[in-house]
Amino acid sequence: MTTARLGFWIAHFNILAVCGVLLGAFGIQFGEGELPCPLCVLQRMAMLLCALGPAYIVQRARSGAVETHDFATGYGLSIIAAVAGAAIAGRQVLLHIVPPDPGYGDPVLGLHLYTWSLVVFITVLLVSGVNLTFARELTPTGITAGWPSRAVLGLLATIIAANAVSVFFEEGFHWILPDDPDRYRLFDDLGWR
Repeated sequence: MTTARLGFWIAHFNILAVCGVLLGAFGIQFGEGELPCPLCVLQRMAMLLCALGPAYIVQRARSGAVETHDFATGYGLSIIAAVAGAAIAGRQVLLHIVPPDPGYGDPVLGLHLYTWSLVVFITVLLVSGVNLTFARELTPTGITAGWPSRAVLGLLATIIAANAVSVFFEEGFHWILPDDPDRYRLFDDLGWR
């Protein structure tokens, strides 16, 4: 029962970790005025998908019926999303790896955000693999989910909505997001600038 409770709270921590990374990205976007490029937007979407795996487990626990295959499904979804996200982040790293390319955006702690994104996806892969390895022991059976679970799932839903709104404001009524966005095109489309 102790490891089942641990598995339950690990799922919460995984969601919160991804939410923290995305809140940091929003901080850079709005605080420093660095708009995400199309590859950055795709990486954010992949991170959100990584968080939906543990969110599935938490939601199943809220309904009271989590089985080992539910636990495996949640972390399997995270692995698929992390592989896709790592491929996108790896592509962006390779686009800017040849000197004298300064990279896209300002570095944070010596690395660009897309490099940190690759680190996040590799971490999600490792954590999900460990959770799957111990799926029988960590499956949260018989655990009652209360307000902390609702709060974590609510935070994730808010960040998903905020990302959708942010991309809509950045892209406006256009089909393609520019490679190097410099403004929120919706304001131009509506004549507000």
